[in-house]
Amino acid sequence: MKYVKPLNLFEELLKRKVAERGRFLGLDVGDKYIGLAISDPKNEKASPLSVLLRKKHNIGKIADRFQTLISEHNLEGFIVGYPFNKNRTTTDGAQVKLFIDELCNTEKLKGLKYTYWDEGFTSKIVGLLLKNLNLPQVMSKTINDKFAAAGILQGYLDKANKKVKLERTMEEIL
Repeated sequence: MKYVKPLNLFEELLKRKVAERGRFLGLDVGDKYIGLAISDPKNEKASPLSVLLRKKHNIGKIADRFQTLISEHNLEGFIVGYPFNKNRTTTDGAQVKLFIDELCNTEKLKGLKYTYWDEGFTSKIVGLLLKNLNLPQVMSKTINDKFAAAGILQGYLDKANKKVKLERTMEEIL
């Protein structure tokens, strides 16, 4: 796996013909679960996909699942939620980096690109929306994680598409 600066990942995608462009997978990495979301083929909209169970010794199985998703959905790269808020005193950021390092060390995802994107309290926001539904705890947690991943990915797609649109507008003006 190779880290790429956030908007560079999207710009690299746009250099290819439309038919050759892949999709993005959003990840909300937690200590027990990894929420997944996928972009549409045009990379404009994010949709919740699934949740993977994260255990101490199952990183190989997680990498295998990612390999399957890459081939099934023609994935271009991962958008990984990261807590960029400097006022937070949790270990969430270290946990995310550790997960990515472990994933890289499996060497099963060679050539895949990834970037970090601010998770912006997506899990907490989704949790507040689900609170009044009185869902069983496990169901609530899995829904929360995959919708948080969708929020992370959608934030990335919105920013990247806005930047592209702005650049095109500027080219037309000039």
